[in-house]
Amino acid sequence: MKQLKDFVVLKSLRVHKLEVKPGRVSATYEILHRDGSTATNVLFYTYNRSTFDKKRKKDLNLASMMVAQVALNYGLFCQELIFDGFYDKTDQDFIKSMVENTSREILTNKLLIDNPFLIEDYRGLQATRQDRYTQARIVFAQDTLPSSPGYFNEVKPDLDKYAILSSGGKDSLVSYGLIKEFGEPYPIFVNEAGRHWFTAVNSYRYFRETEPNTGKVWCNSDRIFNWMVKNLSFIKPNYASIRADIYPVRLWTVAVFLFGVLPAALKKGLGNVIVGDEYDTTERKTTNGISHYSALYDQSKYFDNALTRYYQKKGWNLLQYSMLRSMSELLIMKVLLKRYPDLQKQQISCHAAHERDKRMYPCGKCEKCRRITGMITALGEHPGNCGYTPDQIKVALAQLSNASVKQVGSDAAHLYHLLLSKGHIQANAFTKKLAREHPRVMQLRFDNERSDLADLPDHIRAPLFSILSPYSNGAIQKKENGWQELELNHSFLSSKPYKYNV
Repeated sequence: MKQLKDFVVLKSLRVHKLEVKPGRVSATYEILHRDGSTATNVLFYTYNRSTFDKKRKKDLNLASMMVAQVALNYGLFCQELIFDGFYDKTDQDFIKSMVENTSREILTNKLLIDNPFLIEDYRGLQATRQDRYTQARIVFAQDTLPSSPGYFNEVKPDLDKYAILSSGGKDSLVSYGLIKEFGEPYPIFVNEAGRHWFTAVNSYRYFRETEPNTGKVWCNSDRIFNWMVKNLSFIKPNYASIRADIYPVRLWTVAVFLFGVLPAALKKGLGNVIVGDEYDTTERKTTNGISHYSALYDQSKYFDNALTRYYQKKGWNLLQYSMLRSMSELLIMKVLLKRYPDLQKQQISCHAAHERDKRMYPCGKCEKCRRITGMITALGEHPGNCGYTPDQIKVALAQLSNASVKQVGSDAAHLYHLLLSKGHIQANAFTKKLAREHPRVMQLRFDNERSDLADLPDHIRAPLFSILSPYSNGAIQKKENGWQELELNHSFLSSKPYKYNV
């Protein structure tokens, strides 16, 4: 049986040869194999306007952090991770901390599970709690930069301006709709050079025509991730043909996109960085005595807090958060359908979207498509509004009569309750057992673990909840003796100060 040390299949991964041009940042990823052979690839981000000046150390510093993010996934699999760029102590501490956290997440959520991508000899790993999970020695090849007070000193971040990490899914669409009502939104799309971009195409084209602040970054991170998989000998050679709802090993992905958004946010003086994550993406679990975040760290409130702390230490004064953490997936879907129907038409939530007549359409077959079809139907709207055909809708609802969806238990139970009570799915042993009414799913929920008010800046609370409240079935707060009804008045909204200086 393999041990964790047997997953160290590479001598080193080096990120070096940083190149900075006005509209492009790139670096070489170089793998040194155990047999002495090497393999290289180039990671890059490109922008459609002048963004960087290679003569400025601050630009070189940010570029170095951008190109480093993909490598943070491989601390378990190398003897050395080498970062050859321009980093200050804040950057180095951040990289070390996130590599370690990601190593623990990958161990518990990729290597200790029944992962279909692992070859047989590497399955069934046994591992327990230890002081350090990262197996690589982390090396910074150049002298440490002195800490700097800020990136673009001539620009002071404006809290009325919001960078939105945009993808074409319901969360970023709702986030845009909300901000458009009380602030100045800047939806920024990251094209990661793979089929994942298909989900964003409809939204990007719509925003490009209707929202002058729309931006796009082009990045080939998806190709680098796939190239890395080919160089990990414990992954099955036919990995590309395996259908699964997980990636083979990577779990640090959102930061790859966020660091591509940061140059635009900093240069434009945007004070807020908005991600779209709901109530059930913050979760703590324990596996073999090892605590972890259920493979959702980069969608959790802890990730937002860590990034905000990093931004503050850098002197950038950016605030990162999700406005949707008090909401279930079903409640977010309701707001999108009922308040922003034109935005909902652009929604693509699908693992295998395809193009037809210069527009992207969902496959109608994957778990996400079944879930989205079920939620839209349960909420009294038509899935055809965002591209599903009558046949796809019929098949998805039939499948829901025999298979569950990837949601927290109470959310799935409430969805099935709605579908069953309205006659949209068959009443059989499976659906009757699963369907249970859970009113909390359609309420705004506040608790210290998943949706703490202190994680939300003061300036956004009143306008946000004045919009959301009419679509919810009230608000509740978790106390020691259970959930209690809550009035979202000024007293409550000002009851907890925001955690970070503004």
